[in-house]
Amino acid sequence: MVDEQVRALREVQAAVSGARDGTADGKRVLVALAALRGLREELAGWEPVLITAARAAGVSWTALAPALGVASRQAAERRYLRLQPSSTGETTGEARVDAQRSRRAGDRAVSEWARENSASLRKLAGQVSALDGLGEEGQERADRLGEALGADDPAALLSPLADARSHLDERHGDLARQVGAVTERTDQVRRDATHRRGS
Repeated sequence: MVDEQVRALREVQAAVSGARDGTADGKRVLVALAALRGLREELAGWEPVLITAARAAGVSWTALAPALGVASRQAAERRYLRLQPSSTGETTGEARVDAQRSRRAGDRAVSEWARENSASLRKLAGQVSALDGLGEEGQERADRLGEALGADDPAALLSPLADARSHLDERHGDLARQVGAVTERTDQVRRDATHRRGS
């Protein structure tokens, strides 16, 4: 693959040189333009991979900004989001940026709600995680919920609570209703935050 890219780059360089000194051949220029398009597509695919690797290695958005030729950490992150393929159907880079920011706004709102309701969430999680007779899979979910009780952030309880709900039978009807109410409330908080951001 690298050899092909080197050959393509040399073809482009030769055509550019010919164009500059007035000896360009039309057929060679067309070949070079096609090669250039291929190189451009290849390079565009490398950039998000390298940005992802830099972030995984602990490089900040502020440090990435000059390497990407942009002026701020926000611009660096925006560039990255625009390059990323969409997992939720957005067709343009700007739509991907907007969708990601809406998701973050929803996450922040849910986390804030969880902090404000930490005591009741922890009480509910403690009750569900202490249940017996949930079956093997249900017990696994309850154990996972119990582990989440050790986290500093009460928002860490939300997903394991929702996962445990389907394993609560008629003996635990009141707990199942409470867990369902939490899930409905956090969904509403997320929707409201997204709506406010879009207004």
